[in-house]
Amino acid sequence: QLQASGGGLVQTGGSLRLSCAASGRTDGRFVMAWFRQAPGKEREFVAAINWNGGATCLANSVKGRFTVSRDKARYTNYLQMDNLSPEDTAIYYCAAGRPILSSFGMRSAYNYWGQGTQVTVSS
Repeated sequence: QLQASGGGLVQTGGSLRLSCAASGRTDGRFVMAWFRQAPGKEREFVAAINWNGGATCLANSVKGRFTVSRDKARYTNYLQMDNLSPEDTAIYYCAAGRPILSSFGMRSAYNYWGQGTQVTVSS
C-alpha cells in the first residue's frame, strides 16, 4: 500500500515536498516513482528512484527543479519540487514496482499506485 502526502496550493516559484510511504509485507527492494496527471492530459512520468537511492531518473520537464530521494529504513520516498510553475499543476501519484533502469518512466512497469495528491500552482 502506498500513501502519498504533501500536496497543496503554492504560488509560482514556490516549493513543495511530496512524500510517499509504502507499507505492508515487502522486502523494500523496489523502485518508487512519481507520475502526474493534469486535467485532460495523460498521466506522465515525473521521477523515479531505485531501492537504495543509487539510481534516479527525472523527466526532462522537471530536471533542475525537482529532486527525488528515499529513506530506505522507512520505505518512504520524497519529491522535492522547487521553482514551481502553473504547468506543474496536476494530481501527483506515487507508484512502486521493479522495473529495470531503462523502464523507470513506463507506467506499465509499476504494480502499485497511491491515491494521488493534488498540487496546484497559482500564477
